Amino acid sequence: MNVVGFAGYSGSGKTTLVEGVIPALRLRGLRVSVVKHAHHKFDIDHPGKDTYRHREAGAFEVVVASDKRLALMREFEQPAALSVHHLLAELYEGVDWVLVEGFKSSDLLKVEVWRAESGKPARYPDDDFVVAIATDSPAQLPETTLRPVLDLNSPDAVAQWLVDNHDRFVYNVDMHA
Repeated sequence: MNVVGFAGYSGSGKTTLVEGVIPALRLRGLRVSVVKHAHHKFDIDHPGKDTYRHREAGAFEVVVASDKRLALMREFEQPAALSVHHLLAELYEGVDWVLVEGFKSSDLLKVEVWRAESGKPARYPDDDFVVAIATDSPAQLPETTLRPVLDLNSPDAVAQWLVDNHDRFVYNVDMHA
């Protein structure tokens, strides 16, 4: 599988870009998974549902599946510092692309999502894992770069760039096991 990160500060447009790249890759016949970093407590289950009740009763893991969907919820007894590689190891191996949103400090190759209007600094001058910048303000990049500068508002162009450079993003599980 190919793995690429999308990194940037909150409000930069990461989710919107990933949301557009997914169907663009799918239209090219590719299977896409997403790994998303969440902060603190989050929930995908709702009070009163059986799976919620099982988790609340103390189950370490709850797997719920239908003929259309599978979800795994795991409760940690102590806070767990999972790396992006731990999460990638949980994914189905038959996927073509994994888009990772967040994990901006990881050692994955990533596309930085940057907007001048955010007032936030760019990461690419100090992050060797940033291989391209997706922006809506290329003329305002804080430093010149030899990295490709992609149009943040054209997820199809970003998807095409990923496909054209897919060899760079092949994920080697053995390097991170």
